[in-house]
Amino acid sequence: MEHMQIAVPVLASLNIDRTVEFYQTKLGFNRIGYKDKDYAVVCRDKIEIHFWKCNNKIHPKNTSCYIRVKDVDGLYEEMKQAGVVHPNGPLTDQPWNIREFAILDEDGNMIKFGENL
Repeated sequence: MEHMQIAVPVLASLNIDRTVEFYQTKLGFNRIGYKDKDYAVVCRDKIEIHFWKCNNKIHPKNTSCYIRVKDVDGLYEEMKQAGVVHPNGPLTDQPWNIREFAILDEDGNMIKFGENL
């Protein structure tokens, strides 16, 4: 029996309103599952990311998550147009048989997107 079904990242946010706005306008997360001053849930396709309010930038600057995708090349072009691709995270074929790239949000959380080669 498979007990584990899906992982949901919970990332730090220095400002919940600003974070939700960034994920909506820059990353295309078009549904808000929940939002108050201390916590938010944003959704796009089958992905859901949670954010908790923090006051120390050390948390988001040292946090990341990985999202498996389909059509990584198309998503990369979308993220390039939004100006959010990490300077050290261009689209690359990795030796572990994944094509991936990375973005940074405004607080410093890194999100990697990858697709099996």
